[in-house]
Amino acid sequence: MKKTMRVMLAASLVLAFAACKKEEAAPVADAQQALVAPAKDDDAGWKKYLQAVAVQNMGNITASPFLYYLPPESDPEFAAKYGRQVESATVAISRGIQPGNMLAFGSSASAKMADMIDTAFKDVQADSMKGVRVVFIGDAADNARVQTIVQPTGADYIFVEAK
Repeated sequence: MKKTMRVMLAASLVLAFAACKKEEAAPVADAQQALVAPAKDDDAGWKKYLQAVAVQNMGNITASPFLYYLPPESDPEFAAKYGRQVESATVAISRGIQPGNMLAFGSSASAKMADMIDTAFKDVQADSMKGVRVVFIGDAADNARVQTIVQPTGADYIFVEAK
């Protein structure tokens, strides 16, 4: 009787473990799917897209990423929102970003986001951001410019083309 109970208990544990593994496998497959950028003026869609791309590029980063987003240039308050984001990013970066953190910058207004990165990184010392990951989500035309700005800081730079 005891032997039968042990066998049944072991079998139920194996089945439970197998079921957990199957449930875990599905989200991993979904996370690796290619993301598609929303329409240029889809503000809510771009916010979700930025978050999804940031999560996909976390790698070995364990801290919550710092996300910087600009609304579409068609937004009537674009200039004010741009100014606030520039100030926020500049202050945060000037204080110093600790290794193990990630900064993600994304917008359908890719050129303006590149301008923002240029301003925010203007006074960053060379090699002061080693161990930090910087992700830029934008147009391929802005990639080289942003990479030139970020590279001297020593940060791990990742470009994701918004397409």
